[in-house]
Amino acid sequence: MTPILIKIGFIALAVFLVYKLIFSSKQALTLFEMHFKKGRMTSHKGKIPEKFERDCRNIAKAEKLSCTIRAEKAGDVRLHVSANVSDNTTQMIRNLFPFEYYDKKSTDSSKLTG
Repeated sequence: MTPILIKIGFIALAVFLVYKLIFSSKQALTLFEMHFKKGRMTSHKGKIPEKFERDCRNIAKAEKLSCTIRAEKAGDVRLHVSANVSDNTTQMIRNLFPFEYYDKKSTDSSKLTG
């Protein structure tokens, strides 16, 4: 009986690894990323909307934030703010983010193809 259980265990492990390899490869495309330390932007990458960047710098300076703000696109656009930022500040940042800017781009390109 023990060899049968070992075989079943190996088969279950193989199925799990194949599942992880296939479905975990769907990663989101990072649109931009901003890093703040003690209220100052230390680094950034990607194309950040100018007004959003300016407003985030002002909030970070006023709140003395040390955090990361990242926008990713995996179907729809998601905005990630570090967990160490208060809920009120996170909500202020989310309210400033131009979600419609990215939605408009995707709908305009779909109209051209159809």
